[in-house]
Amino acid sequence: MRNTPLSAWFGFTIIAIYAFLAIFGPWIAPYGESAIVGDVWLPMSSEHWLGTDNLGRDILTRLLYGAQNTIAVALAATLLSFALGMSLGFLAAVVGGFTDQAISRSVDVVMSIPTLIFALVVLSVLPSSTLVLILVIAVLDSTRVFRLSRAVAVDVAVMDFVEVARLRGEGLGWVIRREVLPNTLPPLIAEFGLRFCFAFLFLSALSFLGLGIQPPAADWGGMVRDNANAVSFGLTIPLIPAGAIALLTVAVNLVVDWQLNRASLLRGRA
Repeated sequence: MRNTPLSAWFGFTIIAIYAFLAIFGPWIAPYGESAIVGDVWLPMSSEHWLGTDNLGRDILTRLLYGAQNTIAVALAATLLSFALGMSLGFLAAVVGGFTDQAISRSVDVVMSIPTLIFALVVLSVLPSSTLVLILVIAVLDSTRVFRLSRAVAVDVAVMDFVEVARLRGEGLGWVIRREVLPNTLPPLIAEFGLRFCFAFLFLSALSFLGLGIQPPAADWGGMVRDNANAVSFGLTIPLIPAGAIALLTVAVNLVVDWQLNRASLLRGRA
């Protein structure tokens, strides 16, 4: 960490602040998540630091609750997508043959369907719930995770130490957990940040279209949608949640870039 560039430190700092707000936001918020506390679209003041929204709710309060809701759903979807994608990717790479072909072609079918159209169709049919939202985003995201995890695992699966483990009689799970996984972590860690950004932005887009986190729960994409008409009156209220979305995305990408550069340097020294 001694040679970590300022851009990475900036990214870490922003991520830490967002994590703090996501965890403690409901306790910091001055009002209730859906409490109407004033007139519509009030300007910034000592009582309402960021003003009020289209229903008279406090923007700062909604922003803090939205941090918890949006980040929690995006993080849960990313973790689930990695659990699914890495498991299938490692299985396909280590076993090979018909198993590899069957899983890979199934993933190709899912990837051939435009992501947004797939999500809109599924979410319009299934009941609106946070669990369904997480599952849909995770399944769509897991196809990309599968591609990367299979690609890096294929190179590791042919190494001598993996063959030795197989000759010793080690099981499939042991080989994947003890031999393949530790040697494929650097690119997968970097990919985790990118996949989180995708889930985060995709969730915000779905909420903007009305199929993401459902009201009255606060969500940054939904806040942009709810206050979009304010732009017509010269107000910048929609830019506040939009800026929060953009800032977190930039911060995560800065950390991911540092991680990729660090991994490249370590490979070069090896």
